[in-house]
Amino acid sequence: SCKGPVSDAALFCDSCSAIQPPGQADHFTRFGQPVSFDLDPAALEAAYFDLQRKLHPDRFATRSGREKALSQSQAVAVNEAYETLSDPLRRAAYLLSLNGRTADVDRDSTISDPELLLESMEAREAETVEEVVGLSRETNGKIRSCEQELAAAFTAGDLDQAGALTTKLKYLGKLAGETRARRLKLAGRG
Repeated sequence: SCKGPVSDAALFCDSCSAIQPPGQADHFTRFGQPVSFDLDPAALEAAYFDLQRKLHPDRFATRSGREKALSQSQAVAVNEAYETLSDPLRRAAYLLSLNGRTADVDRDSTISDPELLLESMEAREAETVEEVVGLSRETNGKIRSCEQELAAAFTAGDLDQAGALTTKLKYLGKLAGETRARRLKLAGRG
């Protein structure tokens, strides 16, 4: 409003307190978090709710159409950033993209890890709920381990390893979904 200088990460103008467009701040900066795979989920959630409280369109209901629109676009940017950072797979892909790498987590691609392929076949062929529960526990443990390896790879700056682990995490997540579906199918049958 006042045409004063405002940083990309600023939500409001320091001079006139007018709401600003979302700007080009990365998701980590938007939440005041370090650019790292290893985030504190509680701190991220607290920052998210704080931003939502400040930017919610209902707070701007009596303001101008422009301010309402800016509030809406800020809220959308905050929601998108939170969805990305709160999900380890999307966070890994986003970190890779910040470093000029591509990791398409939404598209199916092939994986050549024989262990994961075998586990996926076992999940589909499991005949008892107990077998599926065991596979599910094992898969969840592998997901936690993969996330730890991802954090270490990003910390070390090993983007090739981080890319490979991101793909592995994607398929582990897919396997976890298959075991849940198989468990429900077997439980419904009995």
